[in-house]
Amino acid sequence: MDPWLRPAIDYIGSWIEFQLATLQQPGVLVAFAYRGEIVAEHAFGLANLDTGEKLTSRHRFRIASHSKSFTSAGIMKLREQRKIRLDDTVGQYVGGLHPRVAETTIAQVLSHSAGLTRDGADSGQFIDSRPYLNASELLAELKQPAAIEAGTRFKYSNHGFGLLGLVIEAVTKEPYPTWIKREIIAPAGLRETEPDTPLPRAALFARGHTRRLPYGERCVIAGDNPAQAMASAAGFAATAADTARFFAQLAPNAKKSVLSVASRREMTRHHWRIPQSFEAYYGLGVNAGKTDGWDWFGHSGGFQGYISRTCSIPACELAISILSNSIDGAAPIWMDGAMQILRVFQTRGAPDRRLRDWTGRWWTIWGATDLVPAGNRVLLANPQFNNPFMDAAEIEVTGRDSGKLAWAAGYSSHGEPVRRVRNKRGKVSEIWIAGANVKPAAVVAREIARRYPPRKRRPTPE
Repeated sequence: MDPWLRPAIDYIGSWIEFQLATLQQPGVLVAFAYRGEIVAEHAFGLANLDTGEKLTSRHRFRIASHSKSFTSAGIMKLREQRKIRLDDTVGQYVGGLHPRVAETTIAQVLSHSAGLTRDGADSGQFIDSRPYLNASELLAELKQPAAIEAGTRFKYSNHGFGLLGLVIEAVTKEPYPTWIKREIIAPAGLRETEPDTPLPRAALFARGHTRRLPYGERCVIAGDNPAQAMASAAGFAATAADTARFFAQLAPNAKKSVLSVASRREMTRHHWRIPQSFEAYYGLGVNAGKTDGWDWFGHSGGFQGYISRTCSIPACELAISILSNSIDGAAPIWMDGAMQILRVFQTRGAPDRRLRDWTGRWWTIWGATDLVPAGNRVLLANPQFNNPFMDAAEIEVTGRDSGKLAWAAGYSSHGEPVRRVRNKRGKVSEIWIAGANVKPAAVVAREIARRYPPRKRRPTPE
């Protein structure tokens, strides 16, 4: 592992834990796979707010549209076995479709360019107002014409990936969950992944949660409803570790994979640009993009009560999976922040040995400041930010407990001194950063309680 990668991974975990507490969300799982092996995983918060069950790394979450990447891998495996071609029409395998649907190709459905309806006339299956569609119900909806002409633009479709599940069943003569588990999940070495519920009796399962609003408090969502014919689009349940491990194997440069290099290149290639403001693309069952010069691919997921995102960065041989168990889960935001953190450490390198104890989270009434050694400087990160290193000041260490702000933003304290204060036991107890005195969280909490004691409020006039 590159020397800079371990401190980056460590700080990402610390930052996400802080973010979870700040946003008051139920729980989050984070896992990192380097060269296909899990090198770190974290579980923060609760699996169930009603029972107070503590979240562990072995809890499974509904990973929703990550399911599409498994389905795409299944299609590519059948292609490698010469049982299917990407330019075959779906109507060659599934009957009873509207002619415009039947004539779309498997590649178009995989890349969301078939023009199919996203969720049908009633998408209540995604808000718990109705069960997920079974095969006959899905086919009945696919008797309707496509929404737009195929091959004209990227247009996301859950129904399309439900249809691909039916294609797999038609080719293999087996139920989708049975075949995908034997041919994709098991060979990938995933022991904590199921294509749908119910889960094995002994499996730990994190419950989903609503937002606080409009009801006024979070409610627990069971999250264990079967996805039925939509399992191939949204039904999977897995741990963050298994999810990261699987996406690491989809990288074209992965040493071990369930798919050939050619299949992985075709899956992760940019087939269609996604119409939106930033640079984003879709391949075959995976999304992709570029962040600060790094190419990445992966997928996001949203199941009622769960939000998740996974990214694989081939240049770093790293895959990261973040699973959150609330409808307002911040997994996508945290993934973007994680990418920024990785880039800072990759650019600056591992911290110099003499700086390694210049670390920790320090507080004032305004909030927290993280001292993060990277390269030959100590960065002042703001863990409240989505990108904690945005406009981060830099400390140049000049002595055991002294330094100066070698760089700071214009409204900050550029050029001013920094000094650490030690207690009688020789431990750093506070730090002066220019004129700001930062202290441990417990100390600042006591100071706030002392300075601002609660006062009896006057009744509000009616």
